[in-house]
Amino acid sequence: MFKNSIILSFLIFYTLQLGDQQTLPAVTIISLTDFKEAVIGKDVQLIDIRAPKEYAHGFIDDAVNIPIANKDQFVNQFLKLDKEQPIYIYCYSGIRSHRAANMLVDLGFKKIYDFKGGWKAWSNQ
Repeated sequence: MFKNSIILSFLIFYTLQLGDQQTLPAVTIISLTDFKEAVIGKDVQLIDIRAPKEYAHGFIDDAVNIPIANKDQFVNQFLKLDKEQPIYIYCYSGIRSHRAANMLVDLGFKKIYDFKGGWKAWSNQ
């Protein structure tokens, strides 16, 4: 009887964990091709998280610059955006945008798209 209770408890816990995972916000790594299709010429939340000097040398489409280097400003600027709408982010190569995506999950964003390869991939096409 005790063994059955343990198994039942485990199954209930496991089922609840699966349910939680399905409702968590997801970060999707998006390819260059998919990025172009989803973003270029569209009215989306497109954010370049590189430093202002990097952004000044070129950016993608209508991207807004919100540098990740200053965490407080970064968070404050993102809190002004719509958490329910998809958000597309990129940096130079993908390292900073990966870190930013995790921060956006913590801030409550629901659909986060991280452009694989970032500005480097974009400028080399």
